Amino acid sequence: MPVTIPYWEQITPQQFFADIQPLNQPAVLKGLVGDWPAVQAAKHSTGEFAHYLQAFDNGQLVTTLLLAAQTNGRIFYQPQFNGFNYERRQYPVSAILAQLMRSAGQESAVRIAAQSALVDDCLPGFASENGNPLLPASVQARIWLGNQVTVPAHFDDADNLACVVAGKRRFTLFPPEQVGNLYIGPLDYAPTGTPISLVDFTNPDWQRFPKAEAAWEVAQVAELDPGDVLFIPAMWWHQVESCADLSVLCNYWWNGSIGTADSRASPFEALLFTMLQLRQLPAAQRTAWQSVFSHYLSAEMNDFNYLPADKLGVLGSDDCPSEQAINRWLMQQLQQRCEALKSKR
Repeated sequence: MPVTIPYWEQITPQQFFADIQPLNQPAVLKGLVGDWPAVQAAKHSTGEFAHYLQAFDNGQLVTTLLLAAQTNGRIFYQPQFNGFNYERRQYPVSAILAQLMRSAGQESAVRIAAQSALVDDCLPGFASENGNPLLPASVQARIWLGNQVTVPAHFDDADNLACVVAGKRRFTLFPPEQVGNLYIGPLDYAPTGTPISLVDFTNPDWQRFPKAEAAWEVAQVAELDPGDVLFIPAMWWHQVESCADLSVLCNYWWNGSIGTADSRASPFEALLFTMLQLRQLPAAQRTAWQSVFSHYLSAEMNDFNYLPADKLGVLGSDDCPSEQAINRWLMQQLQQRCEALKSKR
């Protein structure tokens, strides 16, 4: 059965980066942002919180998903994967808040999910009043606003601090190595932008997805109140349930391909290119390549000290001069493959 994610209190930046992040395990940072004015307003009343948030709204349109009540708010596919089960619209934050207030308590209400909007773009000034106590200002805040909505288990390739501002959130997390038990949907066609698990862990169908029981046995869960923060290490699968008529979360991604101005390229691209190159090979060759990949991906710099320093090439530092040459080579390979495919039509 799932275990409760451990929680920490009165965390300092030094403690977080020395004692928590290196564990590469989820952690609840209890009350870390409890002194935010936004959190204080939400704890007082929904109306006060809405008034507080609206004061920052500059009218910037925010990508918003609308789901019919019969979806139970679970962002997912249409039957037979023929599209997604929501409509995508654009609204300012004030309009979203007004609709959430009007529909509160209605079982037939449309489910609403404003997704991952940059706070500085749509709510300028909010971040300066509600600052992250652990991360530098270069890590940008994003806001998630809606009612009772479930995002299926998915992963991000960056570390994540998820700060609950209003309402309650329930998180179910799975270690990265459980990917084979989660029944992942299409890699290049997902309702959330990243691949999702097809298993609804709020009401799992073990007969249809028998391997998911193994993932469930090692799952970690947490319910967060306003002011609580969840640290989600990169690559951990997480299902997120919003449990209130007005639910707001701010999150911060860093150390990955999203979140900051110096974000790196996503390794997801390398996965797809590798699949393109290797999946047509015989099983024995795929296994051999797996050993080669494992060797070079797990190696440390001193593993290659048998080579002269000026001959390390791509085995050298991350910013080695050959990076541009490698990118050009990859682009040429993809272009040649595209031309070959065209010639076969």
